[in-house]
Amino acid sequence: MGTKPLNGVRVLDLTNVLAGPYCCYQLAMMGADVIKVERPGSGDLARVLGADTGRNRDYMGISFLAQNAGKKSVTLDMKATRGKELLKKLVRSADVLVENFRPGVMARLGLDYEVLKAVNPTLIYCAISGFGQTGPRQSDPAYDQIVQGVSGVMSITGDIETAPYRVGYPLADTNGGMAAAMAICAALNATPRGAFLDISMTDSVISSMGWVVSNYLIGGVTPAAHGNENTTSAPSGTFATADQPINIAANRDSQWQSLARHINREDLLSHPDYLTREMRKRHRHALRAEIEAELTKRSAADWVKELNALGVPAGPVLTVPQVLEDPQIAGRGMIAKVPLGSESISVAASPVVVDGSRPTPASAPPRLGADNAEVWAEVGLSPEDIRALREEGTI
Repeated sequence: MGTKPLNGVRVLDLTNVLAGPYCCYQLAMMGADVIKVERPGSGDLARVLGADTGRNRDYMGISFLAQNAGKKSVTLDMKATRGKELLKKLVRSADVLVENFRPGVMARLGLDYEVLKAVNPTLIYCAISGFGQTGPRQSDPAYDQIVQGVSGVMSITGDIETAPYRVGYPLADTNGGMAAAMAICAALNATPRGAFLDISMTDSVISSMGWVVSNYLIGGVTPAAHGNENTTSAPSGTFATADQPINIAANRDSQWQSLARHINREDLLSHPDYLTREMRKRHRHALRAEIEAELTKRSAADWVKELNALGVPAGPVLTVPQVLEDPQIAGRGMIAKVPLGSESISVAASPVVVDGSRPTPASAPPRLGADNAEVWAEVGLSPEDIRALREEGTI
């Protein structure tokens, strides 16, 4: 199969900011020909977002660079009559179209699925939105933090003192984007082709909360925020050491026994409060204090190495810079270097390894409209046509 299984698939990326661009970024790394269709003059809002103000002024903000490598960029005013015609020309040669406008926007433009399906009956049309194409919230604006709140994620993040708390990265956007990429790949495999995919960021997050949701629906347990504790077992969670926190997951009785013996606290095994898993869960905070009294005598690195050797799962709690320097990540090529003009930028590569190789972007993130001449020529426009369309603001 190689690392480019989507070679020959053309994707029109009409999306903005994160969920949609992230979806199309995954498809691009798998070999799809992704054409980013952007508003003339401004483009994707992410072009002006990020920590580097100089890049923002240049419409190449870090937020844009993070998930748009490997794509082409054309500009198009889809409100203009000629712009609508041009999008339909692109659709004729496309396999997939992805958009993340609010439900109803494409219909008001006269470019919804039914219209485009008439142009290309095999088109896979993927609409990503905060809440989906139906329901009482369908027209509400939705950003990641809004969805984190509506989906219930914030209510179970943090602890009793801090919840509700947002997850520290755009969880809803990336979950929605990955769900969309998965659905598109499935639809590409269908015979005959052609589908409307309704991807809700909220639905995607709730799906990923399967254990939490089922504990409530089946077990009758109301989900709550438990901080760094694993509510299914104890001792299982985050523990202090002499220098930095570590996570320990002694979920099996044998692992708990190995842990207690290794920290020279075999007496805990016969303590009446800790005899069974359920008893350890009920007294988890007292048990934590007993364990941390020993763990804080030595470094995290020592404990992680020794506990893993005993079959007790353990790992350090790392900062993002530490993660990126970690041999496990660096050695597997998770970060790709992409040439960008006179420099080279680093971006996250595909999370998938195919036959021993990891898909990476084939080219740098595009400048706004960088591929206008090439792409519009492919659909039959002459250089004079392109010049005239640019002058009138259609592209």
